[in-house]
Amino acid sequence: MLFTMHATIMIFFVIIPILAGGFGNYLIPLMIGAEDMAFPRLNMCSYWFMWPAFGCMILSFFMPGHGPGAGWTSYPPLSVLLSSAPGSGNAQTLWTLGMIFIGVASMMGSLNYMTTIIQMRAPGMHMFRMPMTVWGMFITAIMQAFALPVLTAALLMQLSDRVLLTGFFLPEAIAANNASPASGGGQPLLWQHLFWFYSHPAVYIMILPAMGMVSDMLSCFSRKPLFGYRPMVYSITAIAGLGFIVWGHHMFISGMNQILAVSFMVSTMLIALPSGIKVFNWIGTMYGGRLHLTTPMLFSIGFVSMFIIGGLSGIVMAAPPVDIMIHDTYYIVAHLHYVLFGSSILGVMGAIYFWFPKMFGRMMNDSLGKLHFLLTFVFLNGTFYPMHLLGAKGFPRRYADPYQLEGMLELLPMNQFMTYCAIGMGAAQLIFLVNFVGSMFVGPKADRNPWNSNSLEWSAPSPPGHGNFDFQPIVYRGPYEYSHPDTETDHFPQIVAEATDMKNVEVNA
Repeated sequence: MLFTMHATIMIFFVIIPILAGGFGNYLIPLMIGAEDMAFPRLNMCSYWFMWPAFGCMILSFFMPGHGPGAGWTSYPPLSVLLSSAPGSGNAQTLWTLGMIFIGVASMMGSLNYMTTIIQMRAPGMHMFRMPMTVWGMFITAIMQAFALPVLTAALLMQLSDRVLLTGFFLPEAIAANNASPASGGGQPLLWQHLFWFYSHPAVYIMILPAMGMVSDMLSCFSRKPLFGYRPMVYSITAIAGLGFIVWGHHMFISGMNQILAVSFMVSTMLIALPSGIKVFNWIGTMYGGRLHLTTPMLFSIGFVSMFIIGGLSGIVMAAPPVDIMIHDTYYIVAHLHYVLFGSSILGVMGAIYFWFPKMFGRMMNDSLGKLHFLLTFVFLNGTFYPMHLLGAKGFPRRYADPYQLEGMLELLPMNQFMTYCAIGMGAAQLIFLVNFVGSMFVGPKADRNPWNSNSLEWSAPSPPGHGNFDFQPIVYRGPYEYSHPDTETDHFPQIVAEATDMKNVEVNA
């Protein structure tokens, strides 16, 4: 139950809502020069659909009897038969309902994002003048619009199996052996295909917005134009496209035809190419720049370094023979957490420090922020890097007591070290909490553009009022004109028509 709730809440109720929900709603209108989202009522409906999702998910854990213990992947037949005995509660049913609610909420949000970005850009804001943050949100919204209906339909089918006793995922033999009233005749592997058709794109839904944010922060604090802007846009689009044809690499041990496995292997390895382009472009952006090692910059550099480790381990697992050997080991756990915590969460943290002055009109404490980064970075690697070594030795995941297996007891000290580091990593977040809450009230007041950034949101008041802007923004160039040879300053905002107007902009700001 704890493993199920940990993964479910962190993935579907923390990372995706923060990146694709909270930051998307806040930054998209500001960065494209719009007054609001295209459909404010649909936006509000999307928000309110989140609350029954939260309620169902939390309530499911406290239901009498067996709680939701089928894992965050909710594989049948376990997820269909779990807690099906009379009087044992409906925890798994509530879990499924919570997932359906959050899926519907995300679908409404994705439609709003796409419409807003396509239809409500300010004059002069061409598609290739948008910051990478907006591109990341745009591609993410497209992925959600195509992938979420599949998962939502699969969840409705699973709910039907549990409540209406249909047989979409329950085989005939299991239904008979368990004296279940369900009809049986279903295919458990059908769920895996439907689930992973969404959940592998979901990996990129959780990281593409962070990639865009990190791109903007690296360019700003390197005081250089983003290296290879158009290749970055094309690579993020390629990642999204390839993300839809690689879901089968989660199912190499399901007994699939080896020819099919090879096709999934090749497509998985191909997705490393656009990912590699982004890494080299991030490094190229920093190379030769005047690096300002602020807290957002440190988190951005940490994002890039952790993404490299997580991406390289993903290439290793793309080969079916290797994956079959390490599939249910801690190597998989290490890869997942380097991508989703080491990358996504570091990107989120950097973005919070970066846009905090725009949200609240005050600056966060930079010294506390750097301490937060240092402790998080050290304890993160202390927690998750040894998992690669455990996995290589065959240490299994999802076991209540793996030390009963032969040769596993000798790995206990390494597990204990990881536990201490995990506790330290959690404690380090208290520094962030104190900094965040305290800075809202006592942080130094911020002007409109404390980072000397170029993108549109820094031209709005801090914090923005109703309608976001107190003038009609007109865009004259892209968002990455740093250290421009025609300006005395090292930034050239999108709203400035000519280099000679920069002094007027500084005075007005």
